[in-house]
Amino acid sequence: MRKLALILIGFAVFAGGITLTRQSTAAPKEHRYLYVATPGIRNYVEYGGVGILVYDIDQGYKWVKRIPTWDGPPENVKGIAANAQTAKIYISTPKRIACFDLITEKKTWEQELDGGCDRMALSPDGRVLYVPSFEGPHWNIVDALDGRVIKKIVPDSGAHNTVYGPDGKFAYLAGLRSPHLSVAETTTHSIAKTVGPFTKPVRPFTINGSQTLCFVNVNELLGFEVGDIRTGRMLHRIEVAGFEKGQVKRHGCPSHGIAMTVDESEIWLCDAFNQRLHIFDARQMPPKQKQSINVRDQPGWISFSIDGKRAYPSTGEVIDVKTKRTLTTLTDEQGRAVQSEKMLEIVMVDGRPVRAGDQFGIGGKR
Repeated sequence: MRKLALILIGFAVFAGGITLTRQSTAAPKEHRYLYVATPGIRNYVEYGGVGILVYDIDQGYKWVKRIPTWDGPPENVKGIAANAQTAKIYISTPKRIACFDLITEKKTWEQELDGGCDRMALSPDGRVLYVPSFEGPHWNIVDALDGRVIKKIVPDSGAHNTVYGPDGKFAYLAGLRSPHLSVAETTTHSIAKTVGPFTKPVRPFTINGSQTLCFVNVNELLGFEVGDIRTGRMLHRIEVAGFEKGQVKRHGCPSHGIAMTVDESEIWLCDAFNQRLHIFDARQMPPKQKQSINVRDQPGWISFSIDGKRAYPSTGEVIDVKTKRTLTTLTDEQGRAVQSEKMLEIVMVDGRPVRAGDQFGIGGKR
């Protein structure tokens, strides 16, 4: 009996050791956060003050903290970008661009670039920034690790919005005084082609994941136009049905903000005057209007969660993409309704970033 008892005790210890080993090798748990740069509606501090506001997505978008950016008079945040591999997040204003470490939350570098800054884009590897001058003739190509200017591209288009292709081979440059979308080849940092002309100057835009189609807002249109990136031709013009154009608070454009869902089944479109998001079926060409959602103010931007399940309009709602229901609205530590056209997701494991989202709603199929 004593021998049997010793055997059983030994087996229990061995089994316990297996359990402990299994527990110690379990994958660390991911935690999702939403980073919102403010003031992200012009320089209006009533929509969340100044700084980068962090929300805990896994706790129902609970406010977590405010990361300081700049002292002094409020500067309108023009763009936000981040990369998990380098653990960096970038904020631009008309005056400057700055890099912050996502782990220490300290500023790594800051530059006042020639011509100012607008909505920039970051390469997928986190090493190169395409930074438009503030409605000027050129884009500054910047080393994202130290802020050094590598080169300039001069489309002379009124530099404004920028999208970096998901494969890192091309960057898409839209100026608010040009009806063409310029396509830059990122090895040589030179213009390879243009798409268009569209009917008016290009405003916000997005692309599908395979980089064959672009979907662009243009001046004076409540709707959007579609371009073929391969041929450079405009394909379709889609006008919102059932709604009238009217006076807008900002941007001077009926539809300022467009995004493609991660699964590429839908296009979401801003309608400022009517305070709506219009949704189109993108599984057919041209996309077909199918639904509209009310929001609490005039929207000027839309992005999506990394997994594609949530939509983030600039008006501060969090919307379930499948059901189209508003799940919650963002507020800051003072209880103010937060609005911003510059936000993205960061996924952390043990305090370190492992994935970063994008300020644009770009299709996810490659």
